[in-house]
Amino acid sequence: MTEVLVLYYSRHGATAEVARHVVRGIESVAGVTARLRTVPPVSPTTAATDAAVPESGPPYATHADLVQCDGLALGSPTRFGNMAAPLKHFLDGTSSLWLNGALDRKPAAVFSSTSSMHGGQESTLLTMMVPLLHHGMYLVGLPFTAPALNRTRTGGSPYGATHLAVHGASPPKLSDDERELAQLLGKRLAEIAVAARAARHG
Repeated sequence: MTEVLVLYYSRHGATAEVARHVVRGIESVAGVTARLRTVPPVSPTTAATDAAVPESGPPYATHADLVQCDGLALGSPTRFGNMAAPLKHFLDGTSSLWLNGALDRKPAAVFSSTSSMHGGQESTLLTMMVPLLHHGMYLVGLPFTAPALNRTRTGGSPYGATHLAVHGASPPKLSDDERELAQLLGKRLAEIAVAARAARHG
């Protein structure tokens, strides 16, 4: 069974909702399953104060999740045009995986959410790609042959799936185009993960 890790950080639930649709796309491909994981918030103090297991939602990611996956979908809300600190903190701790090439030649895709139309969605996606390139991963995006990418007036980018969140909306609600693009991203990632796994294992 090919397994794709969907790893994200979400503060108010919007990025988590995009992640759920990426999972749907992944699991629409025969023989592929998704593993959903998150990361803990970063504490402003030097002491570790957060519980080892979150009160709700998916478990916190470990390095083993990255080693075991055949592909990675990485998601973050936008913070001043960059990924959120908790996700960056987690990635900063993966140098041991970089040293042994644990993620080399695995496919990866990125997704994001922001509360303003020009809030840095695309720069966030691009900055999320940089550490993945250092790990030797193959990047998967969205093609303009996808009708929703040409049609969307909310989220969506050739660099990955995005969501334009309405401030204060609860629960988060993705537009039809955003859902379609998130699922397509997951599907494309899963299809490439199957092929890459077959190539790696001969």
